[in-house]
Amino acid sequence: MDVLISGASIAGPALAYWLGRYGHRPTIVEIAPQLRTGGQAVDFRGPLHMGILAKMGVIDQLRAVETGGIAFRFVDEHGARQMEWPASFAGGDLEVQRGDLARILCDAGQETEYLFGDRIAAMDETPDGVDVTFASGLQRTFDLVIGADGVHSGVRRLTFGPEETFVKHLGYYVATWPIADEWGLDTTLLLHSEPGVMMSVGGNHKDPSKAGVFTAFASPALRYDRHDADQQKAILRERFGGMGWLAPRLLAELDKVDDLYFDQICKVDAPEWTRGRIALVGDAACGATIGGQGNGTAIVSAYVLAGELAAAGGDHRVAFPGYVRRIQKFARGTQEGGDTTGRFLAPRTSRGIWMRNYLNNQKWFLGLISQVANRRAADLDLPAYPL
Repeated sequence: MDVLISGASIAGPALAYWLGRYGHRPTIVEIAPQLRTGGQAVDFRGPLHMGILAKMGVIDQLRAVETGGIAFRFVDEHGARQMEWPASFAGGDLEVQRGDLARILCDAGQETEYLFGDRIAAMDETPDGVDVTFASGLQRTFDLVIGADGVHSGVRRLTFGPEETFVKHLGYYVATWPIADEWGLDTTLLLHSEPGVMMSVGGNHKDPSKAGVFTAFASPALRYDRHDADQQKAILRERFGGMGWLAPRLLAELDKVDDLYFDQICKVDAPEWTRGRIALVGDAACGATIGGQGNGTAIVSAYVLAGELAAAGGDHRVAFPGYVRRIQKFARGTQEGGDTTGRFLAPRTSRGIWMRNYLNNQKWFLGLISQVANRRAADLDLPAYPL
C-alpha cells in the first residue's frame, strides 16, 4: 500500500520503518524544510521500549550517541543545591538528544520517501483511497493517511475538528533556546524555581562550548501566534523579568535566538483515533507535552499500528480497531505522568517549592516515582507480529 504519514519527528519515522519492513511504500510529509536536529534529551525505559528499539536494529546507533543521563539539580538564588535527581534516575535505560533519535529512525527507514517543506492542506476520502492536496499544490492519492504530527496535528484537525476540542491546557508553558556555555557546565541541568516560574541551564554533552536554556511558568491559557517568535519572546521577558539567579543573563540571549521552542504543557484527549482510511499515532492521538513518556509511547504505537495492518492483510477496517483496542489504555496510562510536570518544575507557592525539595531528597520517594514510571512504561502485552 501507499501510506502517507504526516510528521517526521518520532512516531512518523518509526511507523515508516515498520511499514517498509512489511512491504508497503511509506511517504512522510514534514512542514519543516529539513529534519529537525535540535530538542531536549528524551529517554526510554523498561523492556517494552528497549525491546522494540532492539527489533528495529537501532540500539547500537542510539548507544553511540546516548547522553548517559542528565542530573536535575535544583539550586537557590545563590546557586546552592536544594535537591537533585541523579542522572541514572532522570535518564531511564537510554537517553539521547531528540534530534539524534529522529535522525537514526529516519535513516533506518530506507524505503521511505520524504517531502520536506510541505504539509497536507486537504484530504478527500474515496472508496479506493484518500486524495491529498498539499500546501505546495501537489496532488496525490494514498491508500491510507496517518497523522503523526504531534499535539497540534493538522491531520487530526482536518479529520476530527479544531484543536481546542481535543487539547487540554494543564496550566503551564515551557520554552527552550540555545546559549553559549559561559559557566563551564557539565551535563548536569541546573534549575532554579521561584513561585510559579522555573528557569534552568545545562551543558551540551557533545559540544562543551554550547548550553541550553529550559524554562517553565504557570499561566492560564494564552492567546498568541504559534509562528510569531517575537511575540513569544515578549511573553517570556514579561513572565521572568523579576526573577533572580541567572535569569537576566539567560533572558538577554533571546535577542540572538532564531530557533526558540515555546508551547503549553498540555495533553491530547481524542476519543476517536481512526476514521475511514485515516488514523492518528503518537502525540497526535494521545500526547502529553512533557513527562508523559511520549517518545516511548510513539515507538510502541507505531509498532502496533504497523503490526495490526500486517496481521489484517492490509485491511484497515480490521487493523485500525485492533490497533486502538491494543494501545489506547496503555497510552492513556503513560499520559498521566504529564499531569504533574508543571507543578513539579514550578510550584505556585514558596511552600510548594519547599515541599517538592523535601520529598525529592528522600530515597523512598524517588523509589516510588521510579516504580510508577516503570510500571506505566511496561503495562502492555505485545503480540509477536509476523515479519
